[in-house]
Amino acid sequence: MAFIALVLLSLLLTPLVSVYSSDDVKSWCGQTPNPQPCEYFLSHKTDHSLIKQKSDFLNLSLQLALERAIIAHGDTLSLGSKCRNEREKAAWNDCLELYEHTILKLNKTLDPNTRCTQVDAQTWLSTALTNLQTCQDGFIELGVSDHLLPSMSNNVSKLISNTLSINKVPYAEPSYKGGYPTWVKPGDRKLLQSSSLASQANIVVSKDGSGDYATIGAAITAASKRSGSGRYVIYAKAGTYSENVQIGSGLKNIMLLGDGIGKTIVTGSKSVGGGSTTFKSATVAVVGDGFIARGMTFRNTAGASNHQAVALRSGSDLSVYYQCGFEGYQDTLYTYSGRQFYRECDIYGTVDFIFGNAAVVFQNCNIYARNPPNKINTVTAQGRTDPNQNTGISIHDCKVTAASDLKPVQSSVKTYLGRPWKEYSRTVFLKTYLDSLINSAGWLEWSGDFALNTLYYGEYMNTGPGSSTSGRVKWAGYHVITSSSEAAKFTVGNFISGNSWLPSTNVPFTSGL
Repeated sequence: MAFIALVLLSLLLTPLVSVYSSDDVKSWCGQTPNPQPCEYFLSHKTDHSLIKQKSDFLNLSLQLALERAIIAHGDTLSLGSKCRNEREKAAWNDCLELYEHTILKLNKTLDPNTRCTQVDAQTWLSTALTNLQTCQDGFIELGVSDHLLPSMSNNVSKLISNTLSINKVPYAEPSYKGGYPTWVKPGDRKLLQSSSLASQANIVVSKDGSGDYATIGAAITAASKRSGSGRYVIYAKAGTYSENVQIGSGLKNIMLLGDGIGKTIVTGSKSVGGGSTTFKSATVAVVGDGFIARGMTFRNTAGASNHQAVALRSGSDLSVYYQCGFEGYQDTLYTYSGRQFYRECDIYGTVDFIFGNAAVVFQNCNIYARNPPNKINTVTAQGRTDPNQNTGISIHDCKVTAASDLKPVQSSVKTYLGRPWKEYSRTVFLKTYLDSLINSAGWLEWSGDFALNTLYYGEYMNTGPGSSTSGRVKWAGYHVITSSSEAAKFTVGNFISGNSWLPSTNVPFTSGL
């Protein structure tokens, strides 16, 4: 709670001068997608700076969003005693955490000491808006949206949507240096290439007592007491670790190294069917920025009958997953928010098993559809709620095929590339091998005509028996991409600014198409 008080104090101490007319307010707010809350809150501010240019308006809009988010967090906190049951309390708990994360992102965007590009700001604001949507989703998926949720209604999401609109980054072809993104530091490259991982580790985890700790959770707790925020390496020896692991926002630059897919396994069984929200069902949840995992398997064993059950949730900006496995059924891999990169990974699931609202690129990954109970698989469910969020799922040079349990019954199951979880859902498949399991329509509706005109789904130069686009859906938002320049918008170099951060990780990647 102390950080919220400090943020509020910093706002109160910000020198704000001059009063502007209602005409000025209407003029500036009229350029946003939500002019009414903009006008209302600006006109009720007695202390504010003169808006001379767009950057002044953006700064003031960010301050408004932050102030209202702090108030909304306090209002949410006060509702805790009104929770009627454990499911309501679970959703309420998520909201408290998500408001705190939103406040941190808004404060980071406003902080004059933060070295922040326009793309960085758009990423953090996209995350802030995703957090508030996830708060609402938790109540809905647990069937308790009738009581507390209406009391939590506020204008914070609309104010953040306005900041996304004001800050919107026009697309520009970036310049490359040496074909690498700059977000992975040289030291990290050596770690990822090293054959003697244990010798590089700050902490060793082992089930047999030969390490510093017997659980990954204990190693994370130890890491939280370290001084500084440089790369901190946890090596987990081969074994099955039955635990739920949380890597919080304060734990930056953690690297989790295992002995390989199927060798070092973290497993859990939380699920929506078991009373968790999707958000809290994750076996491993990462929020701290700069996370890297290599040679790990993340597993959720709740099973298909328990509905949403996440193996890994990543809200870590500038995170990398190299040679990792993700095993589950519905909602296996929650690419929650921030910029993320997956290389040479194996992902298993049934319904919406790659989902979320990160800006994420998958390269050289194997995507395995399992045998679902209801005979329908959907590989992706992207969750973009605002047209100015710089988020989406890009699957590049991967392979989509049937898992061993699906192959014998593949003809009785319909498998689709994705469906629109949210209104501006955005997903592309680029130069990917699509096996015969993919239904000729390619994509599936979420509910009637919801999002069919506002989504962006694209396919570019895919191969394999499931890649023909002749029988694909005819939605306004579906595109057979024929232009390399259009497809290039979704590459590592462009979509996740990879050339600025990936090289330091020493994870191999292709910057362009």
